[in-house]
Amino acid sequence: MAGAVEVDKAVAAEGEGKTCCAQEVKGPGYASPLDAMKGPREALIYVTCVYNGTHEKGKPDYLATVDVDPNSPTYSQIIHRLPAPYVGDELHHSGWNACSSCHGDPSTDRRYLILPSLLSGRIYAIDTATDPKAPALHRVVEPEDIVRETGLAYPHTSHCLASGDILVSCLGDKDGNAAGSGFLLLDSDFNIKGRWEKPGHSPLFGYDYWYQPRHNTMISTSWGAPSAFSKGFNLDHVANGLYGRHLHVYNWSNGELKQTLDLGDTGLLPLEIRFLHDPSKDTGFVGCALTSNMVRFFKTTDGSWSHEVVISVESLEVKNWILPEMPGLITDFLISLDDRYLYFVNWLHGDIRQYNIEDPRKPVLTGQVWVGGLIQKGSDIVYIAEDGSEAQFDVPEVKGNRLRGGPQMIQLSLDGKRLYATNSLFSVWDKQFYPEIVQKGAHMIQIDVDSEKGGLKLNPNFFVDFGLEPEGPSLAHEMRYPGGDCTSDIWI
Repeated sequence: MAGAVEVDKAVAAEGEGKTCCAQEVKGPGYASPLDAMKGPREALIYVTCVYNGTHEKGKPDYLATVDVDPNSPTYSQIIHRLPAPYVGDELHHSGWNACSSCHGDPSTDRRYLILPSLLSGRIYAIDTATDPKAPALHRVVEPEDIVRETGLAYPHTSHCLASGDILVSCLGDKDGNAAGSGFLLLDSDFNIKGRWEKPGHSPLFGYDYWYQPRHNTMISTSWGAPSAFSKGFNLDHVANGLYGRHLHVYNWSNGELKQTLDLGDTGLLPLEIRFLHDPSKDTGFVGCALTSNMVRFFKTTDGSWSHEVVISVESLEVKNWILPEMPGLITDFLISLDDRYLYFVNWLHGDIRQYNIEDPRKPVLTGQVWVGGLIQKGSDIVYIAEDGSEAQFDVPEVKGNRLRGGPQMIQLSLDGKRLYATNSLFSVWDKQFYPEIVQKGAHMIQIDVDSEKGGLKLNPNFFVDFGLEPEGPSLAHEMRYPGGDCTSDIWI
């Protein structure tokens, strides 16, 4: 085992609330989350785009560079495309080689965007520093090497560590079995070091994770077995135990699985997870997709971890759909850098919500906007209102474009005033629930945020249409700013 023990000796310092390096020098990112909020306005966003599973067979996925500078003549346009060298990757999430976790290290810089390929298993390192507007391929970590040295496949979430290493969650073995899930450790040159967790301490299922070194803790979530989710969503697979409902609590300094939290029937498919950004805090949230609950996790007085449901999205009684009730399906969420607001999407219902979480135990709804979904006006599907009438949601057009699909991935500006959203989840699930976006392509929108009193409003002047791509309609997923953001950077 390359192991958590080798993640580096700085981890021990992290557990004591110290940074890995001297404070008087500056490395990547920002000294604190509140300092990050004072950072420059975003001008570019990198977006992972997928052709795998679409009608554009035989074409590689790619990384799009989108201009989000309102003063630029190419505002709201794709200005560069970097195709992957292979076909069939399913680019999905992304991370950095370095972030605010080692802000004090002048020898480290945020240079490479890490692109794990969910289906092919390969991992790309993309140079974004040489020319931020035109990223270039730097290195490929081949799936055969990962499997041979670790047994891991289906890489998903990538985070940088204070040591310079890179930690990638993997969702199964090469045959798609969840029992093969675990954590891949790469060094700063993208060489394979091995598994991070101790032998025999792999999670039941893999997906996302977040670490909070001052509490010597990392917590990971559970999607499902790749052999199941890669074929589309089937409710029988849930009943047969092929999807998760657990959080896995690890000792951050040695990779030992300390505790497994069973979220029960209220916590089916726990996907994205975030601690509060304040590194001293011992609480955070996880979005449970199928049951559409936001669960808060927290440390108890005896040092163990517990959980509670703090937000529930009620399923809607519907007609003309595959089931009599439709869940919201919380597929992504994030927390503002000041830990004041939480935002999440309901991919099927079609709304984005904003909650004040100044009291994490009692979130308060402060904003909501409808930007798609299966029940928008013009759809065949209707929901049954409280008075028994049939109803649908009003969804505005943007620059003359009807909003397709439902909001899926989101990204917040550093200052918390702009929220960006794409609408593709995973190509085979897109085809199942929103075949229109597979045919016509995904899109990207922007929502103006009232970060003082709360509130969301769709920006009528920003629309990126991935249906008009030169190589044909593509599916847009995760977004990253060149300088880091609230879902990539962790403070120690």
